[in-house]
Amino acid sequence: MIGIFDSGIGGLTVVRELERQAPDVPFVYLGDTARTPYGNKSAETVVRYALEDAAFLVDRGADAIVIACNSASAVATDALRTAYPGLPVFEVIAPAAEDALAATKGAIGVIGTRATIASGAYERRIAGPKVRVIAQACPLFVPLVEEGWLEDAETKRIARRYLSPLRQAQVDTLILGCTHYPLIAPIIRRYMGNRVTLIDSAASVVRRVLEGRGQEKTKEGQGTANRYFLTDLSKRSEEIARAWLGHPVTFEQADLA
Repeated sequence: MIGIFDSGIGGLTVVRELERQAPDVPFVYLGDTARTPYGNKSAETVVRYALEDAAFLVDRGADAIVIACNSASAVATDALRTAYPGLPVFEVIAPAAEDALAATKGAIGVIGTRATIASGAYERRIAGPKVRVIAQACPLFVPLVEEGWLEDAETKRIARRYLSPLRQAQVDTLILGCTHYPLIAPIIRRYMGNRVTLIDSAASVVRRVLEGRGQEKTKEGQGTANRYFLTDLSKRSEEIARAWLGHPVTFEQADLA
């Protein structure tokens, strides 16, 4: 069973990709909505949260962990791999960086939380003499998505402000460096234009997870009920999840204490 965690509901973009690419693979999802966003927390705090999230998923049978959060991927991956040496731990940064390098003509934009951008994780993965990287922190995107403001005028105005430097830099490839961001990809696409390739880190990591598990495990989950947990339940989260996944979702209360 794959364990997937995020700071909130944005990690459901990973769930959607997993359901699309391998609907028979079972999973348990944890959204830490009580402490979202992780992107404005210190590295030490994010590492602590990530270890608590992973422990919760392992206790519920996860035999692989997907860090469906760029902020946690940037600072907590090594800590999780040390804590669980026998468990495959997948992060979202390396797969998205690889896909961006394969798609770009030489100018890659990266948008993410403050923590992700400050970490320089994408620049380190992409660095090369023939590639320019333009990074932009977009801290308001996560709370807007968590609020469900996916097509609101306020979201469009904020997107224009954040994305303007990237459009001026004429990036040809843009990494959505937060799993919340695909939820507002239509706004991003309209502003950036069709010539820019959008890299969805959720889709990138799911492909790597399935490659890592191998074909022999893709049918083990038939008949297994997937579970969804949040640390803070809200009706709005269920509404967003249903709209995004295309089916009803019942969240259970998660206690990480």
